[in-house]
Order: sequence, then C-alpha cells, then structure tokens
Amino acid sequence: MWQQNQPELWENDMNNIPYLLALHSIDGLGPIRLKALIEYFKDPKLAWEADLKQIREIGIPQSTVELLVETRKKLDPEKYAQSISNSGIKWLTIFDEEYPKLLKEIYDPPIVLYYKGEILPKDDKAIAIVGTRKMTGYGKAVTEQFTQGLVDGGLTIVSGLARGVDSLAHQTVLKEDGRTIAVLGGGLNYIFPPENTELANKISQGFGAIISEFPPNYPSLAGNFPARNRIISGLSLAVLVTEAAEDSGSLITARLALEQGREVFAVPGPITSTLSKGPIDLIKEGAKVVTDPQEILDDLGISQGVRVKVKGESELELSDDEKKILDYLENETRHIDEVCRSLNLSAAQVSASLVKMEIKGIVRNLGNGIYTEAS
Repeated sequence: MWQQNQPELWENDMNNIPYLLALHSIDGLGPIRLKALIEYFKDPKLAWEADLKQIREIGIPQSTVELLVETRKKLDPEKYAQSISNSGIKWLTIFDEEYPKLLKEIYDPPIVLYYKGEILPKDDKAIAIVGTRKMTGYGKAVTEQFTQGLVDGGLTIVSGLARGVDSLAHQTVLKEDGRTIAVLGGGLNYIFPPENTELANKISQGFGAIISEFPPNYPSLAGNFPARNRIISGLSLAVLVTEAAEDSGSLITARLALEQGREVFAVPGPITSTLSKGPIDLIKEGAKVVTDPQEILDDLGISQGVRVKVKGESELELSDDEKKILDYLENETRHIDEVCRSLNLSAAQVSASLVKMEIKGIVRNLGNGIYTEAS
C-alpha cells in the first residue's frame, strides 16, 4: 500500500509534473524505484537534476542511472509533457485526489496513469471481467450474461482490451450503455491488438476510459502484461473469470486480486472443456462459484438481501466479518493491523471487508491504513 505524506512530498508546486513524467519515461524506473526517488528528493525536478552518485546511493541500478543520463541529454521535460497533452492523452499522478482510491490501496500502485476518456468517482464501484482469448460459445454466452447483469447492477466493468473475453466484456458494456475501463499493456498511442483501436476509441468517447501506466509511445510487450494485470485487479472490488485455460493470463489477474484482498469469482464450465480448467483451479484455491450475476451483486452488498440497520438510518447488507469490524470501529479510529489482531482476521479478510464497507459509506479511510466509522 502506498504510504504518502502528500503535503511534505509535494511542497513544490505542480509545475514540476513534467519532470515526473520525464522520470517515468525511463526504463527501469518502475513504481518502487520512482517512489524511492520522489520520497528522497521530495520534488521530481530535484530528482531529475540530481547528482548521479546520490541517485546510485539510494539503490537505483547503474544501468538505470545510465539511461537517466542519456534521457537528460535528449529530452526536455516541458516539451515532453506538452507533446503528451497535444496527443489527447491526460494523466493522473498518485498525488492527485482524483487518482482511483482502490488502486492506491495496492502494494505497488502506478505513480502515473495515462488515460483517454474519463475516470469518475463512480468507477470506484467496479468489477474486472477477464478470461480466455479463444472463447467457446459457452464462454461467449456466460460473459455476455454476467456483463449485462453487473452493468445493470451499477458496476463499472474493468478489463484488458485483449481478444476474446476482454473485448466481449467491453463491447457488451457499450451495448448496455454502461461504463468500462480498458487497461492496456503498452502506451496509449499504440493500441494492442490493433483491431481493437475502434473499440478503444468508443470507450474513451463517453463510455469510460482507456488507461495505461506505460508512457504513451511504449510498445505492448509480453513482459508488460503481468504488471497490467495488477492494475486491472487493483481498480476492482472483485475479479470474475468466465472461461479460461489453466495457463491463462487471466488467472494471474485473479491471483493478484486475492493478494490484494479482493474477491474472486469463477463461473464453472463443462468438465470436458480445457477452457473450464482455469475457473475450476481458482475454485479449488478459494474463488467463489457463481452461476448468476445476482450472486456477485449480493456478495458485494449491492443488491437487496438480509438487512441490518447502520447508525439508525440506512439499511445495508453486511457479512459477518463486516459486522464484527463495524462493531469494533464504533466511536473509534483504528489501524487495519489493529483490526486484524483484535478480531483474529487475516489482512486479506479485513482489507476486502473495509473496501466494501467504504463503498457502502459505512466506514471512512483516513489514509495510511487508518479507518473510522462513517459519520
């Protein structure tokens, strides 16, 4: 989870954002290393102009330092930022209030997100739908059914714009006039696969956003996709796998979701199909079996069900864990670690419950893992 002291780190005005974008363009400066630079120098301009020996001393590898030297020679940060803006691409940094709340909660959130379209507060209520690139008729029907039901339930659909399940999920959202976020494995100037360029354009023109942590001209490489997958799960309350082989990349997304304390749902399929093995493996690992989108809405507390009164005003569906946490937070402010210890619950259980409770408006996240009962 990103631990930030925003006012201290960002005392210098936001005019220095071009230097952050310039640093972000350098191969080898991923979220962890870029975070270390920002925390050390307190200002991206100071980091950009820093003594190279000092940069090496904070743990940046020599190869990355050499790339920084070369980039300094040929790139003007102000002109670079302007070129990105001129191409119609916007950006959010982790210091911005508009940065997606759920994504900020993961271990290594992107420092910069590039996007086209709109990222709205309502997109915090999102679910990822992922699966195979080679769907069967069964997988197509299931993906459409679940996407329609979850859009009707008010959820934003997150996926990866890949062929197969991802593309169908995005396309179904457009037909249902819903919202969707497509997370790319390369820069926004190079849509992959290329046949989805029109789909990407439609998404960004009123149906959500296409986003990437990679600089706009960065190619879509095979090694990018595990990093892309952590963003898909990180943006979402839960991940649904509709159809996938046992070696599918969508299983990486699902397992990352489990690590992030998010729910994972899987649709069972015919045992004779190799594309049922992925969901079956996830179910064996603890994913929840679902056969209807209403089951997901129920689990996330979005639909009608067994009700409990909250603060004598609204009625919301709560799980047993959520009830325990709500009781523990009554009139108190607690750190997530304290909640885990006192209630004898795992970090994943508590994190998942608190995310749901925050979406329901029951608790407030005060930052740095501290929560309180919503007023």
